[in-house]
Amino acid sequence: MTVKRMDNVGIVVADIEAAIAFFTELGLELEGRVPIVEGRWADGVTGLRDMQVEIAMMRTPDGLSRLELSRFIAPSVVADHRNAPVNALGYLRVMFAVDDLDDTLARLGRRGATVVGEVVQYENVYRLCYIRGPEGILIGLAEQLGQQASRQDPLDRA
Repeated sequence: MTVKRMDNVGIVVADIEAAIAFFTELGLELEGRVPIVEGRWADGVTGLRDMQVEIAMMRTPDGLSRLELSRFIAPSVVADHRNAPVNALGYLRVMFAVDDLDDTLARLGRRGATVVGEVVQYENVYRLCYIRGPEGILIGLAEQLGQQASRQDPLDRA
């Protein structure tokens, strides 16, 4: 049997309100929110004893992808990878396709986003950049230019 779909990507944040506002500005919709997830089943799935977490599920406009934002109340967060460089092991970034990269950067800039490096163009196919969002979360943005000759990710062809 193969995987049916990727259900969501999870990101742990300290300020869930700011993260919701940021991803709403990007164009995601708040699908649902649970103020406290806890109990034996939650402890079992995460491997954390006496866990308490607040969760907000964000959905992309096409309804096919989700981003799960989690704010741990207990236990305390034990590691902070928010300012890791793009070549750090583990989670790198989530990439979003956008209609207008310049407009998206302007809107997210008002919410504190900063461009990592610079906006670059890959042939006549994409304009791309990484940004640091709320709490330093690394996010990729890609604007498709004209007709794309191939469905292949431009970063895979390099």
